[in-house]
Amino acid sequence: MIKFFVERYLQPVGSAEFINGFIGWNYVRNTGAAFGSFSQSTTLLSIVTGVVIIAGIVLIATKKIKSKFYLTCAVMIISGGLGNLIDRILRGYVVDFIDVQFMDFAVFNFADILVTVGAIAIMIYVIVDMFRDRKKSGEKHE
Repeated sequence: MIKFFVERYLQPVGSAEFINGFIGWNYVRNTGAAFGSFSQSTTLLSIVTGVVIIAGIVLIATKKIKSKFYLTCAVMIISGGLGNLIDRILRGYVVDFIDVQFMDFAVFNFADILVTVGAIAIMIYVIVDMFRDRKKSGEKHE
């Protein structure tokens, strides 16, 4: 839904201020992945994204993911991946539009936020769990 409005209203003008000097809207057609990497590999990116989405759905459907936290993160990653995959299949590129202006950063979209936040949250949770388990096992041996 967001990308529909971006295509309809932002594409014709190219860019617009949102919070001056902080964040703006900038219409970008991204044929690659993060920061425009793999820009000549749309098919490969689509296949990899599809595999990740299917794997996530299978894990959810077979109830392999029991934690509500992991489930939430998986749904975020699947949702964001699906949004970008739909763009790649239907348009041949991903529509990016969020432009962080207070630092030099790539233009991105809401789907990218979902994937990034979901993946980082899982990584942090796993790291914290590892330290917690190590601390518990250390306490038992004393």
